Amino acid sequence: MFSADQNCWFVRKVICWRAAASIAWAVLLLPPTTAVFVILSKFSLLFPIQTLSECLSVMTSASGILSFVLLCSVTTMVGFLIFVYYTVIPTVACSKIALLGHLLHPRHVANSLLHCFMGIMVAWWAAVTIGGRYEMHTYPCGVEDAPPQMCLNEYHLILLLAGAFVGFSHNLFGVVHNMNYVFFPTVQQYKYLRFKESLPLVVKCSAAQALYSIRNYILVYFFLGYIPREWICKMFNLHLNSSTHRLDTISGLLDLTLLYHLWTSATFLLFTWYMALLLFRIFITEDYSFPIQSSFTEDVHQCLPRVLSDPKPGILKFLALQDLALFSQHSPWRRGEVFSLSQPGGHPHNWNAISKECQSLLADLTQRLIAYHDSVATNGRAKSLSSGSGELKSTSDSSSEDQKSPMARNVPIQSPDCVFGSTQPRHLTAPFTPPYQDSYFSSPNLRRLATSVYQGSPWHGTVQSPHIMRRAPKLWSTPTDSQSSGSPLLSAAPLLSPKQVADQPGLLAQFLHNRKEQVKSFLSKRVLIAYLFNKLPEASSEALFAGSQAHIWALEGLSYLVQASFSEDHFGVVQTALPSILSTMLLLQEAVDRHFKLPHASTKPMRTAGGMGEPAYKTLRFALRAALKTAIYRITTTFGDHLNAVHMSAEHRKRLQLFLHYKE
Repeated sequence: MFSADQNCWFVRKVICWRAAASIAWAVLLLPPTTAVFVILSKFSLLFPIQTLSECLSVMTSASGILSFVLLCSVTTMVGFLIFVYYTVIPTVACSKIALLGHLLHPRHVANSLLHCFMGIMVAWWAAVTIGGRYEMHTYPCGVEDAPPQMCLNEYHLILLLAGAFVGFSHNLFGVVHNMNYVFFPTVQQYKYLRFKESLPLVVKCSAAQALYSIRNYILVYFFLGYIPREWICKMFNLHLNSSTHRLDTISGLLDLTLLYHLWTSATFLLFTWYMALLLFRIFITEDYSFPIQSSFTEDVHQCLPRVLSDPKPGILKFLALQDLALFSQHSPWRRGEVFSLSQPGGHPHNWNAISKECQSLLADLTQRLIAYHDSVATNGRAKSLSSGSGELKSTSDSSSEDQKSPMARNVPIQSPDCVFGSTQPRHLTAPFTPPYQDSYFSSPNLRRLATSVYQGSPWHGTVQSPHIMRRAPKLWSTPTDSQSSGSPLLSAAPLLSPKQVADQPGLLAQFLHNRKEQVKSFLSKRVLIAYLFNKLPEASSEALFAGSQAHIWALEGLSYLVQASFSEDHFGVVQTALPSILSTMLLLQEAVDRHFKLPHASTKPMRTAGGMGEPAYKTLRFALRAALKTAIYRITTTFGDHLNAVHMSAEHRKRLQLFLHYKE
């Protein structure tokens, strides 16, 4: 899961111990949780004192202690799986077929089977704890004057299968709703306060999801319950008691006591697993203070400037940016270390490293937003012919310069392939499609054919008619079309050099490409195929901003440091980087504004009912927009008219004036 480089010191010394502490607390909270479950499963209004004595005897018996040890091992295994599969950047599926492929991944399939097995173990513990008709899986039965036979206890079986079904549903729900996504709280609190605040939510979500899971399980067992029952009877040579009702019937499933025990068992299972997830999130997102600088060379890789420059593991970079946002606002002493100069030499290495990484992070997001906007704007169509090949050349040159720029260095936060992917059929990728470079207009020879137009034709020169401009580029013409339009037949052969002719695709390649396009067009007209391949609403936008929590902290850290430098920076180290910081923020603000003006982008966050599968990443783009505007205002209100002396472009200065006059 983690790379074996020097950053593993953080995983080994911090993350592993935090995960172990969360698992230990989840195990320590099992006794009171178990006591509540035993009381609820055996409670009787007529005999309350007898119920309490039975609960105490069950929990202190030898079988109860052994089964509790099994329950502790299951909880430990759940905590370990959470630690293995957690992530700080969620996986957003942009279509139904992508989500289906994510669910059928071998890792998730194996994880589902493991959760089914752990659900059976918890259900077996619940059956032993409840006792009565659920305790044993077989019982002796038979007719008088006949040898005794062993019959299957269907009540025990239905409880075990319920545990497997709830475990599978829990894993499926977790994959769909990114339950392994660890989001950081907006307001920092102590661990006890966060646990106390989230405990009612865990109880509510466990009870509600258990109710839905048992409802679905009852329907499945009603239609398919005979399959595992007959298979178990055949495998273990068991019999069915003809004097008892089958549970896969309406009368058998309408047993209120059975339904109550199924629901309480499922609620207990989900509560213990959600508790382990909650404790892991609380411990893993606790803030960590990184040293700004160190006097020992062997500890340099643990300092904040070096940690920010290392992309993996992701939790390390996120905690480093969180620490930057916190100390830049609340710690004048640590801010002084950032503004300090190196001795000897007098260079602001700390400030240069921190500001460079933050600006690189923001510039990377800006470039991805621009690329996303261009892909939506082109919508799979070729650009206007009036631009010619010069525009294409300038675009490629600028993109190559952006790739060579130090501001566009490799950053671990990447957009999913579904945002800019082009492997899907063009008709199946609504609301937008990949740019025209992936179509057969991408061939340089055909683009030359499209731009090298006969001088006497109406396409030559600057065309003012909007009707002509709307026409698609016509790459091939027939003699009939040429004669009817009155223009001579265009011949592309004299315009092509021998090297260009050699570079043209062969007939077989064109034939295969045409057949592929025909298959895509045919499949796009099928309703089921279109349903699977069509993009989910706002999925691409959510995937684009999935890791924006890091950008929010970078904005807050930079803006607070710049604000504090007005009175604390005695050497003026921040002033040299102020133009580039403002330009980076203004470029990002322009890209974010363009993104929210797209037709399919919502301008307000959706209302979500709180839950353990809370889609916190769905509102990150709105939080980023607010944090970006706040960061710019934080700088402009501090420096005021002094920013007029900062060197920047005319467009950026015009936009900055809106912030200075509070008109943005």
